[in-house]
Amino acid sequence: MGKAFWLGFAAYLLPTFPLGYVWHLKTFAPVYHRLDMYRADVIIPLGLASMVIQGLIFSFAYPRLFSTAPADTWRSAGAAFIVFGLLAFSFVVLPVAAKYRMTSVLDFMALETAFTLLQFAVVAPLMALAHRQAL
Repeated sequence: MGKAFWLGFAAYLLPTFPLGYVWHLKTFAPVYHRLDMYRADVIIPLGLASMVIQGLIFSFAYPRLFSTAPADTWRSAGAAFIVFGLLAFSFVVLPVAAKYRMTSVLDFMALETAFTLLQFAVVAPLMALAHRQAL
């Protein structure tokens, strides 16, 4: 794995962990608690492990799915925002809303959809820059 892979991994992990922590456990923690779906003792290392796995996969996939040419950086970032964002929505928002008990499925879906949009609005351009290849 080359430099672009590890930069892409960092471009995913470094903003995702603090963003997820602040969003879920600080800013909107009262809302999530009202949804009655959090355990009393959130296991942060499991969340971090999940993000590490995602970052490795997304960074591996990025140059195989999107152009890394400098002229395509922003178009590729937009495509990654859509593809990776939809993928994350499909394995975070929809199945959790379908399977887990919560006080409001609609509130959960709105909150997690907003988080996913914000996350990939930050991560996709950073990954595009990390994987951009000099010609």
